[in-house]
Amino acid sequence: MLLLVCATFALSQVATDTKKAAQATADASKTAAHKTAKGTETAADKTSDTTQTAAKKTGHGVKKGVKGIGHGVKKSAKKTGDAMK
Repeated sequence: MLLLVCATFALSQVATDTKKAAQATADASKTAAHKTAKGTETAADKTSDTTQTAAKKTGHGVKKGVKGIGHGVKKSAKKTGDAMK
């Protein structure tokens, strides 16, 4: 009879320990998922800011380039007109 009581107690303790371990794993997983989501959000914000800055710089560079090309075309047209006279 004592053996039966000891075995029951031991199995009960194993079940309790398993439940605690499962809860700890669930808590750790939830924390990791939350931190991953926060990290992803931060990375997306930084990527957005960097992309926006790059787009502005590219637009500014294109604008300057087009102005330079327009000025060159205007000078060439004027020289061509002068040569045609």
